[in-house]
This record gives sequence, structure tokens and C-alpha cells, in this order.
Amino acid sequence: MHVLVIDLITVTCLKSNQMKPTKVINRTIALSALFYTLLSATAAVAQPPVRDPHTPGYVTATELPDGANVSPDSNGNFIIGPTYKPAPESIAGANGLQGKVYHFTMDSKDSKIYPGIAREPNTFGTPDPANAAKLIVTTSHPAPYTRQVAVYVPKQYVAGTAAPFMVGADGPDNLLFTVLDNLVVDGKVPPMIAISIGNGSGDAQGSERGLEYDTMSGLYAEFVETEVLPLVESTCQVKLTKDPASRATMGGSSGGSCALIMAWYHPEWYHRVLTYSGTYINQQWPWNPETPHGAWGFHENIIPKTRPKALRIWMEVGDQDLYNPNIMRDDMHDWVLANENMARVLAAKGYPYQFVFARNARHVDFKVRQQTLPEALEWLWKDYKPVKGDQ
Repeated sequence: MHVLVIDLITVTCLKSNQMKPTKVINRTIALSALFYTLLSATAAVAQPPVRDPHTPGYVTATELPDGANVSPDSNGNFIIGPTYKPAPESIAGANGLQGKVYHFTMDSKDSKIYPGIAREPNTFGTPDPANAAKLIVTTSHPAPYTRQVAVYVPKQYVAGTAAPFMVGADGPDNLLFTVLDNLVVDGKVPPMIAISIGNGSGDAQGSERGLEYDTMSGLYAEFVETEVLPLVESTCQVKLTKDPASRATMGGSSGGSCALIMAWYHPEWYHRVLTYSGTYINQQWPWNPETPHGAWGFHENIIPKTRPKALRIWMEVGDQDLYNPNIMRDDMHDWVLANENMARVLAAKGYPYQFVFARNARHVDFKVRQQTLPEALEWLWKDYKPVKGDQ
């Protein structure tokens, strides 16, 4: 890369100027040095700081030996890493999955809830000068989309019975399908269906994905309930349970905050939540005066001021997770602090939860997911009891 940059600068100098070769080389070296100085500075700014799990103000956590996972029988706060290896359940068998995966697409023109929006490429927004927590986005407009949906149905599913299931964001999630397939075979989780829903494209404020995942309301859960689940049942010839204790949500990043938002606003539908690098920060758009700080409000005042709900929550964050990645600088864009705060308020309210702080891990780190997802799913479904009325 370095040699290529020098060559390009040299050619430019020779073509644009009749400089002597010695001067061209000197100019090339100087420009190249400047280029890499700027590149290094940019990388230093972009690279999130490495956070220490024992930072004052963070929750007290139990540090496990390197390579160990948390027990699915344990609640509370834990520290893992810094090295990781895939759990056996994260690797498909020689003959692939025992269960079956169905695929179908959904078109925005068929949705009554999400007809589609998009933010113009290479645009973001500007902070409201009167309100640092509010982002003004003027480049978002109606736009069509298609989304992919993948559904895993275990081999053990009995036709006609109402199955427990999980709804996952940012699908298709092949790792989830592999892990579930192995866990079901081993009898570590009940035979369940996994519904992995692709987002409507884009990211953050002004995008379809941001609208779906970061909005503090029950709208996305209502979209899943009324527009996705009926298609799953008809396309895959399955029956899905109505029992909230037999339903789970999961996701990473904004998909993680979406998982909690779904269960929080519709606890009559979902009681189990699993998140990696949850975006419990201020990213809601359009701005809503009822929840002015978006998902940051979960740990700021919503959970502390609300009677506990029947939720069971598993969370993870990495020591190099995101930190102030945009121009708002509102002190509500630190993913590590947000997840630490979540663990604190969940403990204070007496929720059953497991919080994993992963050393040497970035945002929704795949190597961490490969090691921890089987244990996380075991913990999430630990207290599961079949509902007789679903037979």
C-alpha cells in the first residue's frame, strides 16, 4: 500500500511538472509522509479506546479464566477473554443442519407499517443548536426496499403444535441456526423455531433500519406480529406459540436495542431478550419528546422508574466497543457505558440477567459470538416450561 501511494504521487508529479527526478523523489517522500500522518491520525480518532472493566463507576464483575464461558446457571456480571475459540455448538456437523431453513423476501409496497425511507448517501445530519440530544436530518425521504427473512425449523418440530420461537434482527443469521440446531439435538434448549429478519436497509437516523430498530415504541414488534409471523406460518407450515414466556428476541447493535424495545413495549408477546453490543444510546429519530434520549433513556430513567416486567435479559459488550461515532457529542454515545449502566439498573430492579464484558472485543464481535452464543441461549431458556394449551 505504501509503495503504491508513493508510485501514484510520483507519476502525478512527473506528469504535471517537469521537475528533476531528485526533486520529484523528495516531494514524493514528503507527500507520502503527510498522507500517512493524516491516515494514522484518522485511524487513532476512529479507533475506540480500550475500556477497563474495573473502571470506577462500572459494575462489579467476576473475572473468569481466559477461554472460559459463564455458566448458564449463573446470574450477574462477568468478564471473559481476551482470547476466544468457537464453541463446539457453533460448528455445523459434517452433514449440515438437521433442521430445515426456509427463505423468503418481503417488499415494502406490501407493508402497511413500514412503506420505506432512506437517507441520502454520504449524509448524516446536524445537531439541533437548541437541543444537543436532537439530530436534524433533512436528507431522509421515502424509498422502497426488500428484506430477506430466513426461518430455521428444527427436525424435532411436530406439525400442528405451537412452537416456541426466537425473532432475530439483521438476518439471516446462520450462526444462530447452527447453534440452535446443535443445542436442540443435545437437549440443552427446547426445540424451537428461529425467525431471522433482515432490516429495511441503511443505518442510524433517517434510515429504514434506524426507524425500525431505534424507535422507542412498540411499532416494530407490531410489524413482526402482524406482517412477518403470519407469513412464517403460511410459508413454513408451522404454528407459532402465543405464550410470551415461549418467545424471545435477539440482536446486535441497534438490533440489540430493538430486541429489548420489542419486549419492553409488548411484554404480552415477549419475555426473553438477548443482545450483543446493544445500542442503548441516543439514536432515535425522529426525535420524540416522550423519550427524548432514545434508548439511553432505558438506563437513565425508564427502567429505574418502572415496575419490573417479566423479562429475562442476556447482554454482552466489548472492551473496544463503539464510542462517540458521530457529530452529536451529547455524552450519550458510549456503548460500553450504556451497557454497564444497563447492568446496574437491571440489578437494582431485581431482573434475572447475565451481563458479559468481553476483553479484546469490538462491536458485535464475531469471535465472541461464536464462543458465547450457545451458553447465552442455554441461560436465556433455562427456566422454560412448555405450555399445555399449545399442544
